[in-house]
Amino acid sequence: MSDQPDRPQLYLITPAAFEIDEFVPVLSTVLDAAPVACLRLALAGGDEARIARAADALRELAHARDIALVMESHVVLAERLGLDGVHLPRGTGGIRKLRARLGGDFIIGADCGASRHEGINAAEAGADYVSFAPAGETGLGTGAEARAGRELFAWWSEMIEVPVVAEGALSPELVGELAPVVDFVALGTEIWEAPDPLAAFRRLIAPMGY
Repeated sequence: MSDQPDRPQLYLITPAAFEIDEFVPVLSTVLDAAPVACLRLALAGGDEARIARAADALRELAHARDIALVMESHVVLAERLGLDGVHLPRGTGGIRKLRARLGGDFIIGADCGASRHEGINAAEAGADYVSFAPAGETGLGTGAEARAGRELFAWWSEMIEVPVVAEGALSPELVGELAPVVDFVALGTEIWEAPDPLAAFRRLIAPMGY
């Protein structure tokens, strides 16, 4: 158990494209480096057989370490494969109906961009967590207005009980800045696009005391 219970929990996001046999050993090494709470399968595309194979491989890794495995977008597939939950992309509605159908044990997360309004709507509809992104500068948006700034996370943590996730273009400095006001820090491309994913992971989580 951690001796720093107030620090954010760790949340990992897979690449949108990967070869299962190559990725699983790398992921396994990263998962063994620190206590990850949640893993999101974010494999893009509509090849259900390929997504299912990836889900089976990741579920074995995750559940052996008591890590929840959620799938991005594919609600029916996540349910059919017995995963722990689903992460809904921004603009996806129907959370209330999903909650009623899937019950309280199925994790429902919602991407809310940098919108306080969308976050509130998702929380009120029954989301288990909301994700605000990008927390860092991606160079793809319209500047600071497109970012989820620290003030948004601070307001949410003070006013709303539903857990909040920070993700997108995170750096060690930004992780340290956001750590006091978020429940989860989600890392993905920041790790997998680095020459040494394990070293990148360790650098990113160091400001939180992991």
